Amino acid sequence: MRKLVHAELLQRRLTAEEARRQDDRHPLSFILHNVRSLYNVGSIFRSADALALRELLLCGYTPRPPRSEIAKTALGADEIVPWSGWDTALEAVRREKQAGRTVLALELTDAGRPHDELRAADFPLTLVLGNELTGIDDELLAECDGAVEIPMFGVKHSFNVSVAAGIAGAAAVACWRRLNNNH
Repeated sequence: MRKLVHAELLQRRLTAEEARRQDDRHPLSFILHNVRSLYNVGSIFRSADALALRELLLCGYTPRPPRSEIAKTALGADEIVPWSGWDTALEAVRREKQAGRTVLALELTDAGRPHDELRAADFPLTLVLGNELTGIDDELLAECDGAVEIPMFGVKHSFNVSVAAGIAGAAAVACWRRLNNNH
């Protein structure tokens, strides 16, 4: 085994133009509900690109591109990943549901299920990611179709929102690909 060199990585990867035109994105989107850190937003853009997500819906006071702080952690993904801005996450959730998408909160609740046990009926899927300190507002949580959670085995009870987005996003894409025999 050896690590791939940069030229080999470039052969495997889409160009920015190919990525912008990509029509086979996974049926997964993220709603970012009042995420305050520009660096978290940039990191989520980068994960969304790596996972070929359908869209990011940036809501409330979640920062939006173009911002140098977002670009710093997004490494160009902020120019590739489709995104839209919304005054409120409630509006975005309602649009997603009206479009026939399942909307699940990524939140610790009394009725959450494991993030890696998604079913075919859950797709197309939109995951709601909450504020770094307060999570998802109760009113917004009530509009969601359910909740998924990442198990916690240590002292802390949550991941950083950008880390949680990567974990849950990768698990959702893996579930969808497995369910569609698209390993």
